[in-house]
Amino acid sequence: MATGIVYLVGAGPGDLGLVTLRAKELIASADVLVYDYLVHPELLDWCRADAKKIYVGKKAGFHSRPQDEIEAILVQHAREGSRVVRLKGGDPFVFGRGGEEVRRLAADGVPFEVVPGITAAVAAGAYAGIPLTLRNTSASLILLTGHEDPKKPEVQTDWRRYSQLPHATLAIYMGMGHLRYILDELMAGGMAGTMPAAVVQWASLGRQRSVAGTVATLADRVAAEKLSSPAIILIGEVVRGHEQIDWFEHLPLFGRRVAITRTRSQASELRVRLESLGAEVIELPLIDIVKDVSNHDLADIFPELGGYDWLVFSSANGVRYFFEEFLRVFDEIRSLGLMRIACVGEATARAVKAFHLKVECQPKKATAEALAEEMVATGSLDHAKILVVTGNLNRDVIVTRLEEAKAIVDTLKVYRTEQTDLTADPAAEDFRRKGADAILFASSSAVDSYVAQSAALAFEPDARRPLAGSIGPQTTASLKEAGLTVDFEAKTPGLEPLLQSLVTRLARRRD
Repeated sequence: MATGIVYLVGAGPGDLGLVTLRAKELIASADVLVYDYLVHPELLDWCRADAKKIYVGKKAGFHSRPQDEIEAILVQHAREGSRVVRLKGGDPFVFGRGGEEVRRLAADGVPFEVVPGITAAVAAGAYAGIPLTLRNTSASLILLTGHEDPKKPEVQTDWRRYSQLPHATLAIYMGMGHLRYILDELMAGGMAGTMPAAVVQWASLGRQRSVAGTVATLADRVAAEKLSSPAIILIGEVVRGHEQIDWFEHLPLFGRRVAITRTRSQASELRVRLESLGAEVIELPLIDIVKDVSNHDLADIFPELGGYDWLVFSSANGVRYFFEEFLRVFDEIRSLGLMRIACVGEATARAVKAFHLKVECQPKKATAEALAEEMVATGSLDHAKILVVTGNLNRDVIVTRLEEAKAIVDTLKVYRTEQTDLTADPAAEDFRRKGADAILFASSSAVDSYVAQSAALAFEPDARRPLAGSIGPQTTASLKEAGLTVDFEAKTPGLEPLLQSLVTRLARRRD
């Protein structure tokens, strides 16, 4: 059997936007994905559905698999002819044991490639406003590991050796368990207790926290703030005055936990926008969208497709599943004929335009009622044939209003909305334990599922009770019918107005 190949890929510090294009390309093509503890969970969704995923994560006090076993896994799957992606947090060659793994691969004659990633120290400096080097202040950067046991001097870093380098920045990985010892040793070696120092935890993520002080005070400050691993310790004059350029921790939603209830396939855009505002995002996919198309309905509608005057979409999901079936049956997009297209909302319009099709009717207000009135206003509906693409829970508002305008309306259901079960979901457990500052609802079906799963989502005593936000009037009505308080609502239906309302409302909330 032909030998495969192993790609050692750096997954960066956590923020998905910092993953390289090469990494994304390789993850998408992998037969086997071998991944670590600090890898962002969404990276796993970039894999093919049939890819094998193997967790080999390590964290303080717990290793899921010994290092030699991890190396054996890489060799075994490559020899079986697989494309193996070894996904490692940060950079594979910076305290990631990637060097050990490629030496094993080379010794066993297994082809490999190394894809660098942004290492944690670089991210910690950038996201905490601490330049790792600075002209006239720091001419060198020293990367160190602090996880060795001080009781084993044969492997312990000689910290005093690094204590008198006035124009250097020390970046210490895996040192939180020995922080006080490290700082004491640096001072014992001659480093001034007034030397600026900082700890940055969960660098680049919405849960990032940083504490700054001096070599003499940092350990006490970190203990008071209860910071722990994963974190980077930065020591040097570059830390001084970092508050002035600490851009990330001044974002409008920094330090806020926001739960989103969209399906996993729909959550990406909202999550990215929230994270760009500094939020920590908890994904609670309360509903799932499943393709559901009747072959009988397709047999009735597709042969007559050229006879329709209007094609109406109320969601991006409808666009996606309709065109999956359309392109399965027809050879090219021109088979749609000359029908006009109408849709609700910007996301739906973007999905249509992705097929290089023109949207001729889109109301400013993203509601079914507004779309129906906009279409009526065109004066083209008398005896017009209209195909409305729907899901199983779509309201009949559009169909009823178009029929009142004397249009001939057919509907084609292409998907169904199902409630998910979050009982054993790790994100739901985190939500129950810690709560959130806000929870966002973008559909009535998500509200229904939230109510149905109230027992599985019940908060623990110390959890923060979130404010509830609604994307528009229909969702607000559903929340109120369920007996839930609506704390804020988008001024106009849509994700961006919802985010604007969220930022405004949380700015008023007092801890």
